Amino acid sequence: MTITQAIQTAQSLGLDRLEAQLLALHALGRASTERAWLLAHGTDAMPAAATALLQTLAARRANGEPLAYITGFKEFYGLTLQVDARVLDPRADTETLVDWALEAMDTWKSPSPKLIDLGTGSGAIALALQHSRPHWQVHALDFSADALAVARANAARLALDVQFHQGSWLQGLQQTFALIVSNPPYIVDGDPHLPALRHEPLQALASGADGLDDIRSIIQQAPSHLQAGAWLLLEHGYDQAEAVRALLQDAGFTEVQSRRDLAGMERCSGGQWTSRAPTSD
Repeated sequence: MTITQAIQTAQSLGLDRLEAQLLALHALGRASTERAWLLAHGTDAMPAAATALLQTLAARRANGEPLAYITGFKEFYGLTLQVDARVLDPRADTETLVDWALEAMDTWKSPSPKLIDLGTGSGAIALALQHSRPHWQVHALDFSADALAVARANAARLALDVQFHQGSWLQGLQQTFALIVSNPPYIVDGDPHLPALRHEPLQALASGADGLDDIRSIIQQAPSHLQAGAWLLLEHGYDQAEAVRALLQDAGFTEVQSRRDLAGMERCSGGQWTSRAPTSD
């Protein structure tokens, strides 16, 4: 069997061409950036061991397992992150949240703002911010010890000095921040899309009858941890922007607004806290 034929066999299971190519590269022990090599060597014989491995990997993908879990890596904001079933598969749409955070903090009153990423998972947001702005003081928190192990390993491999904490959102933290950013769980309990996400940790996906339980908790807890003029930025579902903006406004945030993702959906909402937090930095 040639390499091209092996890829076509993988596609016959329902995989798109790009996924089949990436899995073929992985089975061959080559980098994901070598798609041009596949095209140049499509008529080469596919080694038997690589053919068998590709068939196994393709079956896993056809069963709904994220490609990132199968290969062990995911590109996010220019960084290559190691990921597995202990954390969510980072989505490209979350880069919208990183863009907004950078924009908000680039005009901050001091050159080294302190910020925290809540529910960090693989560390994607925190690590992207630290990599983009090495002089910032970046913290990251997660309730899951397993997720923190993944995030810490990514930080160590990428040599990025993020400070990690374990906890339930902001409870117990004594610090204040110039920015709180989070991609929390926001899917409605029992949502029909959840079975398709069965390979990912449920506690990082679903959040109550309307999907907003964790967002409510963060908005409620945030003011006592925000410096004057600080921002709270949240990712949420495609149809939740209006509800999240209302929660922010009711909590006393100003400059409340939403940002659109790559598909044009209002995917992130946030606001500014103009009062001074009662706790000191």
